[in-house]
Amino acid sequence: MEFISNFVLLFTESAPFLLLGMLIAGIINQWVPRSLVEKTLGRKSSVVSAALIGAPLPLCSCSVIPVAMGIRRSGANKASTASFLVATPETGVDSIGITYALMGPIMAIARPIAAIMSAIFTGLLVLWFGKPDNITEQPAAKVNSCCHAAKAASSSKNASISEKIQAVFVFGFGQLLRDFMLWFLIGIFFAALVTTLVPEGFLSQYSNSIVAMLLVVLISIPMYVCATASTPIAVGLLLSGITPGAALVFMLTGPATNIATLMVIKNELGKRELVLYLMAITSSALTAGLILNFLFERFNWQMQLSHGGHSEMMGMLYQSSAIALAAMILYQLQKILIPKLVRANSI
Repeated sequence: MEFISNFVLLFTESAPFLLLGMLIAGIINQWVPRSLVEKTLGRKSSVVSAALIGAPLPLCSCSVIPVAMGIRRSGANKASTASFLVATPETGVDSIGITYALMGPIMAIARPIAAIMSAIFTGLLVLWFGKPDNITEQPAAKVNSCCHAAKAASSSKNASISEKIQAVFVFGFGQLLRDFMLWFLIGIFFAALVTTLVPEGFLSQYSNSIVAMLLVVLISIPMYVCATASTPIAVGLLLSGITPGAALVFMLTGPATNIATLMVIKNELGKRELVLYLMAITSSALTAGLILNFLFERFNWQMQLSHGGHSEMMGMLYQSSAIALAAMILYQLQKILIPKLVRANSI
């Protein structure tokens, strides 16, 4: 079935990046001093720092989730976490390169500028209108279940290198995975559903209309696509007749508004922050798209499109990563479900 095939392909494509993100999150949690995170990302001006730090990182929409959760739980405030969650998946050194190769220098310049501006605007909106940030009031030792002992040991000044390395994996591949794996699977499910049901050339009928941009936003919300993978998709959309501005909207909203990310924002930052995040992403992407269309028309710029595609995601690295991730998810599921079944049978 096409849906199952798309689900497996999306899961496989996401797996190595998600594993990388969990590893980075574990390293941040155990090796980066909380004071450094608070100093860099905990002040009011940190939305700019978070955007500039996140923009060049080659992390996609799946791997940024655990990293953002890691910096949030290490002392980053809500605004800087939101800014980081926007800038990091929307652009990166890898996506800028493929954008230049497939779409030319104008889009390669416009994309990171729009992503950074969008991230700063999102962070400021959360800062100004979000609920008060109380992360500093939470007990530093408050962690879930089995990782408590490992984290306590790793935070000790006398902890050995091996204990800290072990704690990296316990936190990154244990606690964090349990916290977001359900929403990750739901996000992959809806992404596969959209990929299966939305026909090719659907947006071309609206071409120059702002309706195309709005439809791009609606389609992008459940999708699970990284910045690099979104580029050849955007090329296909351009070849089908949509404007450069609409393609830019897709490249901004696609990587930053999948369901898994949105649910993590709701759980980690709050419901109000989730609404502000969506408002900021949507409005900033549409604004960037309209400005880009105006500049193309005003200066008579021309796109330099090349036919290209995202690399095949069924190689050994991706397959082995997908198998490892699936095994980890099943392991975490049985740790959650078996105690519940035992308690239910004992009643």
